[in-house]
Amino acid sequence: MFPRPIEQQSRSVQVGYQALLPIALILWLLPLIAVMIFSIKPDSDFVQGNFWGLPSSFEFFNNYGKVFFESDMPRYLWNSVVITVPTVIGTVALACMTGFALGVYRFKGNLFIFFMFIAGNFVPFQILMVPVRDLTVSMNLYDTKLGLILFHIAFQTGFCTLFMRNFIRALPFPLIEAARVEGVAEWRIFWFVVMPLMKPAIAALSVLIFTFIWNDYFWAVVLTQGPDAQPVTAGITAFNSQFRAAYHLMSAGSIVAALPPVAMFFLMQKHFIAGLTLGAVK
Repeated sequence: MFPRPIEQQSRSVQVGYQALLPIALILWLLPLIAVMIFSIKPDSDFVQGNFWGLPSSFEFFNNYGKVFFESDMPRYLWNSVVITVPTVIGTVALACMTGFALGVYRFKGNLFIFFMFIAGNFVPFQILMVPVRDLTVSMNLYDTKLGLILFHIAFQTGFCTLFMRNFIRALPFPLIEAARVEGVAEWRIFWFVVMPLMKPAIAALSVLIFTFIWNDYFWAVVLTQGPDAQPVTAGITAFNSQFRAAYHLMSAGSIVAALPPVAMFFLMQKHFIAGLTLGAVK
């Protein structure tokens, strides 16, 4: 039923696998490589149609200097930090509490509430564009960082609750029963018994939500406009003018915008993998 490991295949299959793997890796990384090459090209290369050839000159410091010192890119980056960090904290905090309530307590309507959280994940977010925008306008939250933060927290809590509830259900319930027998209050059980066991899940979920929010482009364009509240994903388009696009600056800005999620993953890699694989083996 399952494919045989490559070590158990014939020598010809192993050689073919070893030859095709680097090619597949290069093809997968080709768009990123192209953006990196674009980011060090001079503007004249794009005017002359040299899109895929070698750069006529090395403009790394010139292009990235313009991105950082001659544009609003630092402001967009700061907006992304201000939007993403509170969203991650708020979403994970709400998911921990709702996951604890739905995973530990047995009450009427438990499954219905849980299914409502799940159902929200299957709603196409494009159909919410008009009502969400009208709601933010009516609440005076349009084109504000707070409006984007509140929307992301509300929209991501469903998936996070699904993740946390299932994780908490897999924890040994006798630990909670033993704490209750000792007379420990419910909030202390949550904080001192359950929360320490949830650290791998919290780390994994934080990395996922950080990546989702930081890379969001759709809602950044729908709910914000201008450098006062727009995150970096939407701010990159500011390098486009009415009649031409500064591809070299857009590419440099894209590389800069991609660095925080990559750094976040590598910093939390140990906890992220532990959270995803916890419970995979008995």
